[in-house]
Amino acid sequence: MRRARWIVSTVGLLAFVSALAAEQWPQFRGTQAGVAADDASLPESWSQTENIVWKIDIPGLAWSSPVVWNDHVFVTSAISNGKEELPIKGLYDPGDDHGRTKSESTQRWMVYDVDFKSGKIRWSREVRSGVPAISRHLKNTFASETPVTDGERVYVSFGTPGVLTALDMNGKPVWTKEIGAWDGRSGYGMASSPALHKDRIYLVNDNAKQSFIAAYDKKSGNELWKVNREENESWATPLIWENELRTEIVTAATGKIRSYDLEGKLLWELKGMTILATPSPFAKNGLVYVSSGYPGQAPRPVYAIRPGAAGDISLKAGETSNAFIAWNQPLLGTYNTSALVYGDYYYTLLDRGFLLCHDAKTGKEVYGRQRISTDASGFTASPWAYNGKIFLLSEDGDTFVVQAGPQFKLIGKNSLDEMAMATPAIARGSVILRTQSKLYRISKKGVE
Repeated sequence: MRRARWIVSTVGLLAFVSALAAEQWPQFRGTQAGVAADDASLPESWSQTENIVWKIDIPGLAWSSPVVWNDHVFVTSAISNGKEELPIKGLYDPGDDHGRTKSESTQRWMVYDVDFKSGKIRWSREVRSGVPAISRHLKNTFASETPVTDGERVYVSFGTPGVLTALDMNGKPVWTKEIGAWDGRSGYGMASSPALHKDRIYLVNDNAKQSFIAAYDKKSGNELWKVNREENESWATPLIWENELRTEIVTAATGKIRSYDLEGKLLWELKGMTILATPSPFAKNGLVYVSSGYPGQAPRPVYAIRPGAAGDISLKAGETSNAFIAWNQPLLGTYNTSALVYGDYYYTLLDRGFLLCHDAKTGKEVYGRQRISTDASGFTASPWAYNGKIFLLSEDGDTFVVQAGPQFKLIGKNSLDEMAMATPAIARGSVILRTQSKLYRISKKGVE
């Protein structure tokens, strides 16, 4: 009888945790690396008029993702008082400047709190204004970092002006920390988002002057520790990996993958990345997945890593695995998109519009390159999943729906007819999707 009660209590607790997770989407890709809890309210199809609960304009130019906590939808932007070069869809010849662009116009770095039910802007807060000290890539923005929230405050990093700030749920500034603004080696701007764990905010800033990872007290903004890194640029968001052995901070960059303990001590490292590192590490089923993949360069690796590693765990010549690397695919990495593990499968969305599927535990190919659409310009937003479906948002603003599982089957296309590069948030039976000028709440009719 006691055991039966324990089982019932455990099941009830798991159901409560699952329901709570479905209510919130507090960070880039949510807490489950793009996988949302199944919910009959979540839509499979939409258009500019179908299943749209609300649609609002968001001024400025930004590719940060929205985050959700209860009735609060937080989104950031950079508003210019001049004319900015707009992004161009797809992969293309970036010219002599390799896609770099610099603004001479004053920007206003903004945070917006949008009411989940009505779509009305509850409050807006200017965090900083000024002329950008650094440049950006034409397809990047001056506000590409996604905020993170714990329901008490929203924490926002703007790498271009070099500031980390906390606002309460009413938009009142709690603290602001000057981080410093530096270009990376390529001058492509910043995008790594802050990570939140318990009472700390963790931030990676890889640049051409002095790269670092640092921890800050979330209540005061005080710097708790700071460790220099031998890197010169990256755009990946650090992962707080709570595995069966310990909690660690996994980072991806051009030079190495590194993991630190919560006090900044280096635990392990791994060489063998590509020239640019954008996809963010994520964990599923007891493994952490890290990748990178600049087009046309080799390697473009994916590594699946077990807990407990120490020291240099780099693969030796001819190896595809070792004691801590469960599997490696040397040419599977992507340029921008982070991969998705849904069920037993590891899905790779290539920037040029192909989907591949591998066994998440072994790395064995399930199906090879499948063309998603012949007329899609490219893909930058990371895939997400729910209700047995995988969703792939193209830069054209078209979301392609694919059946999850070992066979590729395209089952739908949902068009919003505006450029999109931000990864959506999924919470409370709704998809919160950002295009270049608008923010949508998408859900089946009748959802509050």
